[in-house]
Amino acid sequence: MTTIMLPTTADGVPRLPAGVRAVPYDVSAPPPPEAADADALVVWGNPGDRLAELAAAARRARWVQTLAAGPDAVLAAGFADDVVVTNGRGLHDATVAEHVLALVLACVRRVPDLVRAHDAHRWAGELGGLQPLHPPGEVRTLLDAHVTVWGFGSIAARLAPLLHALGADVTGVARTAGERHGFPVVTPDALADLLPGTDVLVTLLPDLPATRHAVDARVLGLLPARAWVVNAGRGSTLDEDALLAAVREERLAGAALDVVATEPLPASSPLWDEPRVLVSPHAAGGRPVGWTELVADNVARFVAGRPLRNVVERGARER
Repeated sequence: MTTIMLPTTADGVPRLPAGVRAVPYDVSAPPPPEAADADALVVWGNPGDRLAELAAAARRARWVQTLAAGPDAVLAAGFADDVVVTNGRGLHDATVAEHVLALVLACVRRVPDLVRAHDAHRWAGELGGLQPLHPPGEVRTLLDAHVTVWGFGSIAARLAPLLHALGADVTGVARTAGERHGFPVVTPDALADLLPGTDVLVTLLPDLPATRHAVDARVLGLLPARAWVVNAGRGSTLDEDALLAAVREERLAGAALDVVATEPLPASSPLWDEPRVLVSPHAAGGRPVGWTELVADNVARFVAGRPLRNVVERGARER
């Protein structure tokens, strides 16, 4: 009998083959006794301390499936090095792409400014009425806008066509140059040439030692003053102090952040008070679409001894 632990935080139940026992567990509670006999675990929304307890309790586990796109929490929990880790790559493409598109549009169409004017009962005439399509030094539309997406994985593959459909010229940045899904992709070495012509920089980078503060003062300094930054990857990849300085000194138009270095964002953070920074509470994902099908397929593969889908190669992870 193969035992798999399933979190109660995810809606639905995967269809499992005969001989597989599913044990539901509360991610916010101490591991149940069944964890000691578990062969596999599904992780979703587990607090860090409880996940570490689960890793210590499930010593027989040979496979951990996280429903998150980024496996960093699982890799830091203390599971043995020989435990196979698979991630939720593909489960969040639609919802994250949708949210990123909403943030990009909120920036270029000045939605936060409109909301503030609404709250003040002020008709923001400077944002409406007759106006040029491309005001000097400003980005007011995605028509003819140059959007750079850094971290061109499966989420970007879903996002790029949406941006293109609204008139944007999209270029991806990844570790390998070429063409992906019909869009040009360059390596980070080309940022010095690419960013000065960028209107919106979208970052979808994973949390890795190599990506910490990848978007730093140097990178932000390459962007024109009209540019917006939208981060929906991991908060650790953006130097928030450098971003704030650039926005306050009007070297950047502003930013929308769905992820930040410390989550929840402390009430004392200056990000809250900057009118040209829109903070979103890590809301892009949170809905693993199709997780039951992925887990069912991987369980069948696990039982049959076949390679699993979405295996994380430690040290070579990419969102």
